[in-house]
Amino acid sequence: MRRIHFGLAATVLLVACGTGDTSKQPAINRDTLTERQRDSVLGQSRIPGASGVAKAMRVADSTSARVSASDTIH
Repeated sequence: MRRIHFGLAATVLLVACGTGDTSKQPAINRDTLTERQRDSVLGQSRIPGASGVAKAMRVADSTSARVSASDTIH
């Protein structure tokens, strides 16, 4: 019985020590790649369906280029 109480007390102590006030710590943005960069990396990978991502990016680029060209005044 004593062993159970000691184990319980040790667990409570460890949990209490592990839960610090995180509001004082600055938020770290670990996501540094843009969506375009992530899609580019995905499109170059060997993951199934990655070639579809690369093709969709090429189509979007060509469409944007056509829209941009039609918006300019000659």
